[in-house]
Amino acid sequence: MLAIIWHSRTGASRAMAIAISEGAGQASHLVPAAEAMPAIMLGMQGFIFVCPENLGTMSGMMKEMFDRCYYPLLGRLEGRPYATAISAGSDGSGAQAQVDRIATGWRLKRVAPPLVVCLDAQTPQQILAEKTVSRSDLDACCELGMSFAEGLALGIF
Repeated sequence: MLAIIWHSRTGASRAMAIAISEGAGQASHLVPAAEAMPAIMLGMQGFIFVCPENLGTMSGMMKEMFDRCYYPLLGRLEGRPYATAISAGSDGSGAQAQVDRIATGWRLKRVAPPLVVCLDAQTPQQILAEKTVSRSDLDACCELGMSFAEGLALGIF
């Protein structure tokens, strides 16, 4: 089972997580970051972490999930596959780097290139507004979910 652990402030990451889950089908489980617990994560074969980049870093709720789960899971997830999907106002590299550092500590194995959806929100009004994600970006999310679930099913990861 694939855990899609997500947090969204303005709707973009939520839409991305849903599209990833639709691509993965019944092989996936959507888990809001606030509800992700070590016991849930231990029962999963792989992870896709989906969050916005806020002020150049991952969202606070996603960081809180990693803070809450990191030490209870240290040494218990090694080798499991992961991927990321970041919604960003610019390049998403800060959030991406943070997730990758934590995944490295858990010894997770990246199995797909980072997916960053740039929404070009640069003014306070744009940043705070509800976001929509383009059809092509949602299709990319769906493809990520489909290929990840397929890799799990075939034992490629």
